[in-house]
Amino acid sequence: MIGQPGSIERRSGVSLWRQIADQILHSIAVGDFAENTALPPEVALAERYGVNRHTVRSAIAALVQDGVLRAEQGRGTFVLSRKRLSYPIGARTRFSEGLQGQASERRSVLLESAVEPASRRVAEGLGLAKGSNVIRLETRGEADGQPVSRATGWFEAGRFAGIDAAMAETGSITASLQRFGI
Repeated sequence: MIGQPGSIERRSGVSLWRQIADQILHSIAVGDFAENTALPPEVALAERYGVNRHTVRSAIAALVQDGVLRAEQGRGTFVLSRKRLSYPIGARTRFSEGLQGQASERRSVLLESAVEPASRRVAEGLGLAKGSNVIRLETRGEADGQPVSRATGWFEAGRFAGIDAAMAETGSITASLQRFGI
């Protein structure tokens, strides 16, 4: 079950704070944390997810940055209300096409990029040897200026050197890949 201490994968290659943020997002989506209400205190969330309070604080900070939560000094952290969007998922779903007709402006923003050794899971997914250099892109999708998605993508560093700059410039993974002949 989402949100239970056993659901955090400590050796997955995904940072603990990111897993906690994803689980909080899931809990919001399924109604465990209702819009315009306060999240449980950091200590309670840390106990719930089986991590320390600083890990929870990092997850909350990321969700505040993404516009999902609002932190108020001395009052707590609150779930923001949002316009509901329909986003069909399928093979080769593109962010901008999935929101077409629902938002006048759609864009992706590069939040962070890094060259790092591929974890076992990433290496298997890309058909590389574990530890091969990959470029990690952290992106946020926005519709009419409101954050609606967060994604992490990995690309073979040798083949896609400069994809981070292309993503920052174009605001699109698809357009960035086109620069590499894909």
